[in-house]
This record gives sequence, C-alpha cells and structure tokens, in this order.
Amino acid sequence: MAKVVFLGLGVMGYPMAGHLRTRGGHEVTVYNRTGTKAEAWVKAFGGNAAPTPRQAVAGSDFVFACVGNDDDLRSVVLGPDGAFAGMKAGAIFVDHTTASAGVARELQEKAASLGVDFLDAPVSGGQAGAENGALTIMVGGTDASFAAAEPVMRAYAKMTVHLGPSGSGQLAKMVNQICIAGVVQGLAEAIHFAKSAGLDVEKTIAAISKGAAQSWQMENRWQTMTAGKFEFGFAVDWMRKDLGIVLDEARRTGARLPVTALVDQFYADVQAAGGNRWDTSSLIARLEK
Repeated sequence: MAKVVFLGLGVMGYPMAGHLRTRGGHEVTVYNRTGTKAEAWVKAFGGNAAPTPRQAVAGSDFVFACVGNDDDLRSVVLGPDGAFAGMKAGAIFVDHTTASAGVARELQEKAASLGVDFLDAPVSGGQAGAENGALTIMVGGTDASFAAAEPVMRAYAKMTVHLGPSGSGQLAKMVNQICIAGVVQGLAEAIHFAKSAGLDVEKTIAAISKGAAQSWQMENRWQTMTAGKFEFGFAVDWMRKDLGIVLDEARRTGARLPVTALVDQFYADVQAAGGNRWDTSSLIARLEK
C-alpha cells in the first residue's frame, strides 16, 4: 500500500481516485478546486481531503493529477501552494491531464531540480473507461519512475505503455486524437450517406462492421449518432482543446494534418450550433441540419 494523492476530481479523476482506494487499497488524499466535490469523494470512498495541493501531497509517495489544460496543471503544481512545494524528495508526480508536450517537459525539468520526478501520462477510454477502471495510459518519463508508478496505475488501467522520455505520452495522446477525429468524421459521413441513399442503416452497419470498416466508434456510437443523441462521451469543447494542442504541435514540427485541421473546424461548427457539451460523435449533426 502506498500513500497517494489525487488532484482534480472531474468526470475522470473522481472514479480514478476511487479505484486507487477500492482496487488498489492505497491511502488516498484528494484535492479539488471545488471543495464540496472533495468532501463528497471522501464520504463515498474514505480517505482524506486537503484544502491546497501543497497540503495534500505532504509525505506522499505518488501524486496523480487530472485537470483541464496546461494552465490548470500549472496552477496545481507550481507556486507556494502547489504540489511541487510540498512533495518529498523521491516522490513521483503522474499527470493524467491531456496537455501539451511542452508543459510536460517544463514540469519535468522543474521537478528534477527539486529532487522529484514527473511522468506525463494522458489517458484514453473516456468517462466509461475511468469508471470501469479500463483506461489506456500513454506515458513519458524515465524508466525508473515508470516502473515505480505502473503498479499503482493498474488500479484504473487495462494497458499502460511507456513510450519514451518526457513529453512522449502527450505526443502519443495527440496521435490518438488525430485518429479519433478522422474516424468519427468518416462514420458521420457514412451514416448520413446511407440515410440519404435510402438504405437501412442498421442492416448496413451490420454488413460492414465485421470487415475493414470496423472501429470502436462504429461499434459504440452508430446507434446514438443515427438517433441524434450526443450525451455519451467526451465533449466537443474538450476535443477542440485537444485538437488545438495537436495543431500547435504540428506547426512546431512541420507535420501536415489537413484532415485534422478540417475536422477541427467542423467541431467549431458544432459549437456554433450550441453543441459545446455534446459528445464528439455529434459531427453528424452538422451534416443533417
């Protein structure tokens, strides 16, 4: 059993921290910007809550975080009340936020100067994956820190892969989001075309879903997309945040991502139609308006 901390109790962090208690059996302290959420978590799972990240991490072996973006991450890590101000030497900070590779490298450098380590470890699997403890985790950082943290992450992971030095986890998550963007747009166009052509969508999907066109998105989203229901996953606002990170990195590296850039603009259309909190499969809505 380790002494661990979880910073950020959103739709992902809340169940992930819970698994550290129930599956991992660890001593868990939580921090959330809205304190009532932390109090609710303690009532549900036990453990402790702290009023600041610095107080939360005192004496901990591992500190996990899952917050919104680069700025949110810096706000819980840096400064006099941030996690780095209170972590003991040798402790490991594991960041599950989907953020930029640049902030991962920045915080790893800062951590090293303080005698602690930092792993960038964004996740894939969405809210359902977090709730079921079946996330895929992409990790950047040192071999030693990964080897130490990986057994703890098993509490909420079905797969954890070490991809290389600091920033590698975030870069891999960008690859993940590029793939999702293209697949969802393709599926949206396919369903829209099938409807327009007068095909039975259910029979058509059944015919193609066991062949080369098969995907997780097809298996899990075709029915809700066909029904115009978009309350089942990762929100459009968050996808646009992620694709913004992808496109910024592509400009930095010279990678050419014409489809990703186009789908990002399609998501902007969904936002303009009021679909900010719809899930990412809502791309079909802009084709059928």
